[in-house]
Amino acid sequence: MELEERVAELERRLAALEESREAAPPPPTTGGDLWALNGFKEQLAGIGADTGGVLFTGSVRLPTQERYEWQYGALTDGLLDDGGDWAAVADSLAALGHAVRLRLLREILGGRRTAAELAELEGLGTTGQIYHHLRQLTAAGWLRTAARGRYEVPATRVVPLLVALTAARPQA
Repeated sequence: MELEERVAELERRLAALEESREAAPPPPTTGGDLWALNGFKEQLAGIGADTGGVLFTGSVRLPTQERYEWQYGALTDGLLDDGGDWAAVADSLAALGHAVRLRLLREILGGRRTAAELAELEGLGTTGQIYHHLRQLTAAGWLRTAARGRYEVPATRVVPLLVALTAARPQA
């Protein structure tokens, strides 16, 4: 079975699992209960993914009251094989590697959407510097321009951005 077919089958099974659990109360999320991991492992076993995979997911409500629900899974083989070009994601990760750009993303998620609103904030530099950072984030896909010079984080990037920030934090 080709990787794309395996991932599609995994996504189909996860969607079916979610639909079957819609009426049930949400599982507990405290303590050592690894309900998401255990469900994912069952899905992987069902498609014969012996080397496993990764899954990240989130249900987010921003300060602007916008809501995002998103999940993504990938098989380990596809991430580690010779065809997986890790260098292809370097620019996207590099765009997140600057404190001003991270702050811009946080402010945009918080509701400040125009360059003028962002320029009013302390510590972000000149308007020209702000535009430079906005262009870098846009080129890397972390931002897009909306109507009337407004910037937004694409819906498919909100949860991955928060996952990346979570993964980058020091582990306790």
